[in-house]
Amino acid sequence: MSSQSINTEDMKNKELIAELSKRLEWTSQEVTEVLSAFGSVVGSCLVDNDIVYLQGLGQFEVKKKMERISVNPSNGKRYLVPPKLVPVFKPGMTMRTKLKEMKEKEDE
Repeated sequence: MSSQSINTEDMKNKELIAELSKRLEWTSQEVTEVLSAFGSVVGSCLVDNDIVYLQGLGQFEVKKKMERISVNPSNGKRYLVPPKLVPVFKPGMTMRTKLKEMKEKEDE
């Protein structure tokens, strides 16, 4: 697989499937099934409070957000937001390096 740049500003599901299908020489249906299975596996791991680490990309994990007080902007009333679990993606070193290089090119 080559590291070609993708010619789109925002990649949506259909564009991702088409790009992977082209690069892997798989059918769109095969790519769709793999992405669906990937989502199910990651979701199951997160439900079990496991961390999913993908070398070169990053990790998916669940973080607990603490209880907090918030303000409704439409009426100014304060209310208590209960604690909750949220999925989080943390980019790995390879991804952070690529993004840093991209930012440096933009700044030139």
